[in-house]
Amino acid sequence: MGHYVYILRCADKTLYTGYTTDLDRRVKEHNQGKGAKYTRGRRPVELVYNEEYDTRSKAQKKEYEIKEYTRQKKLSLIEE
Repeated sequence: MGHYVYILRCADKTLYTGYTTDLDRRVKEHNQGKGAKYTRGRRPVELVYNEEYDTRSKAQKKEYEIKEYTRQKKLSLIEE
């Protein structure tokens, strides 16, 4: 089972970073309003970036790191 860090682009062009073990399910949950509170009023969302890790710990460490990035740095990451 993979552990994923992902970035969503919301309908209002904001970015949301999260962690999951199932990308497809999680994106569907966000788009159904069952995901994070932040994305509920910003639907639809689009998956624009993801990285897979072999452990939950590594993935969540990267999630935290990305959440500390500036918007510009996140956009650069997405465009790589």
